[in-house]
Amino acid sequence: MKTPFEENEPPRRPGLLGGLRSSFLTGLIVIAPIGLTIWLIWTVVGWIDGFVLPLVPYHFRPEQYIGINLRGVGVMIFLIFTVIVGWVAKGLLGRSLIRWAESLVERTPVVRSIYSGIKQIAETVFTQSERSFEKACLIEYPRKGIWAIGFISTDTRGEVAQKATAENGMMSVFVPTTPNPTSGFLLFFPKEDVIELDMSIEEAAKLVISAGLVYPNEKIPTTDIKKKAKS
Repeated sequence: MKTPFEENEPPRRPGLLGGLRSSFLTGLIVIAPIGLTIWLIWTVVGWIDGFVLPLVPYHFRPEQYIGINLRGVGVMIFLIFTVIVGWVAKGLLGRSLIRWAESLVERTPVVRSIYSGIKQIAETVFTQSERSFEKACLIEYPRKGIWAIGFISTDTRGEVAQKATAENGMMSVFVPTTPNPTSGFLLFFPKEDVIELDMSIEEAAKLVISAGLVYPNEKIPTTDIKKKAKS
């Protein structure tokens, strides 16, 4: 039990070691993201240089003229080469060559499987299209009473919509895993069981990646969620 004198004592200030520890942690929080970002970019640039420069003829390498191996030259060569290939591929001759090369690949059993898989991944990741997640949502998964963050893909169509009947239609929802949101489950929910969230796709992704440590705007659950939980 504290005496009246102890209650009136001012709060103790942290000691020298406590202050140094707090300053160190604050500095680490500031430096770590910057340092890791610079290190990652430096590593990726070096990896691309190491892959591209050996393919460049010896007499065309810049270090032969300036005497210094500049980091990033391979990246520039790769970007220029990629732009040229893309420009050629858009033309009639380029499309004809691509179709002819793909027809040869399709006749090779092992290469056909590898090429088709890599092509599908590349088209999904790099092709600029209007296909993207529409909104973040809240769904009861894996059972009633347990809620999970999901991303609404599209309205369910085709055979799935026909056989999995629902009164108001169904939605295709991608439920990501933590901390890697690129993997997850494709689930089909009745529209009335999907609660759309106000947070953006990026904010919902941060919530999933941080395992619930980063909440956007610290929003209070809406009344719709309370009603859904009671029903």
